Amino acid sequence: MQVRQWVVLTCTAALLGFQGCGYFADNSRSLTEARRAAIEDGARQFTATVAHDVTQDGPIAWRKFFTEGPEFFMAVNGKLAFPDGQSAVKAIPEVARQYKHIELRWGNDLRLDALTENLCSVATSYTENIELQPGVDGFQGTQSGYFTGLAENRNGHWQFRNAHWSVPVPPSKAP
Repeated sequence: MQVRQWVVLTCTAALLGFQGCGYFADNSRSLTEARRAAIEDGARQFTATVAHDVTQDGPIAWRKFFTEGPEFFMAVNGKLAFPDGQSAVKAIPEVARQYKHIELRWGNDLRLDALTENLCSVATSYTENIELQPGVDGFQGTQSGYFTGLAENRNGHWQFRNAHWSVPVPPSKAP
């Protein structure tokens, strides 16, 4: 009889524990629709500011939009470009010097998902018109792809905790 009680008690505790973990792991359930809309509106304004400032100031503007801590990372086309915020802070000025002009436009397919009070998933297509400084080798022209990132609101200021940029893979040629 005791074994059966232990099995029932253990299963009950496990189920309650998993439900509790689910509650803490998915705080988005506790957000009201109005609060979710407000968070997503803040993230929408943030992404508009990012596109405006990068277009106006060039890639140096990214410094204010990337979290500088160890939690930040950025991948480009499946490769890690910055493993943390400090590596991004150090590299951005050199990267920015290579650009004569860049225009960043987000697509009309912006998707936002408020995950918690301070975290919002961002996903959208993008187009960049890129003009490099004379003598700099690299891609110039129009490039389109898809962007995903996790935006975090710290003390009323949005920044990306992570970012991933990808461009479409050209179709493979049949032999």
